[in-house]
Amino acid sequence: MSSRSAIVLLLGINLLVAGCDRQSAAPEQATANTDAAAAPAASPDEVTAAPAPMAPPAGGTLDRSHKGEAAPTAAFEAPDGKPVTIAAFKGKPLLLNLWATWCGPCVAEMPTLDAAAKSLAGTVRVVAVSQDLEGKAKVAPFFAARQFTTLQPYLDPKIGLSTAYGANLPTTILYDSAGKEVWRMTGGYEWNTPAAATLIAEAK
Repeated sequence: MSSRSAIVLLLGINLLVAGCDRQSAAPEQATANTDAAAAPAASPDEVTAAPAPMAPPAGGTLDRSHKGEAAPTAAFEAPDGKPVTIAAFKGKPLLLNLWATWCGPCVAEMPTLDAAAKSLAGTVRVVAVSQDLEGKAKVAPFFAARQFTTLQPYLDPKIGLSTAYGANLPTTILYDSAGKEVWRMTGGYEWNTPAAATLIAEAK
């Protein structure tokens, strides 16, 4: 075998070994990131400062690492067609839900969110903002078919809120009466349960 052939052979073996090492590390990474897969990545200082996450019984991942942060200023569309921002809801706690008609977990949790909105009326505002790019054309028929009793169709066809939060759908954020974030939930959740009521009661 020539010296050139030997060098090529050694390089090929080294690449193969390196590739196996990368593959063998993947399952450990997947296991470590399972709980946070649906949530935006946090910076190292946020990870250090965040308390241990609570495990909700009905699914979803609770994130308290943004506690105390002000809401984004992105405008979206109110049911009357006028632009509105989250700041307009200050004065009472706000449960803000980002959803879309094409999102299975979003659609599944909407009836429980509507029930929660009814039971919380007068104490906590519940605002569901669609991230459908088609806006009213897609959301109006959805609301008409479901006949929600309390939820109103807020629209964000430019997905300004999803972009501002770096959010996957569904994402639900609780704000206190001063407009500061308390926690956010990524993934579907049953909002008309005692566990949900306890979480929502954290906002004053």
